[in-house]
Amino acid sequence: MDKPKKKKQLNKYIQLTGLAFQMGATIYLGAYFGKWLDAHFQTSKKTFTIILTLLALLISIWSVVSQLKKINDKYE
Repeated sequence: MDKPKKKKQLNKYIQLTGLAFQMGATIYLGAYFGKWLDAHFQTSKKTFTIILTLLALLISIWSVVSQLKKINDKYE
């Protein structure tokens, strides 16, 4: 009975690690495209970078919270 519990715990940690990478990738892409838009439109301030980075941050937090709820429900 101890083996299935360890396997469930390991799967939970793998999913949580995946969430961290997903959050990092989302924020990175938001900042990258914000910088690209700033360069394309030649803005003096980093307007697009700031807006898209904050938007990516909000999206990634929302995604993490919803996935954590699913993981919590699955392993209870």
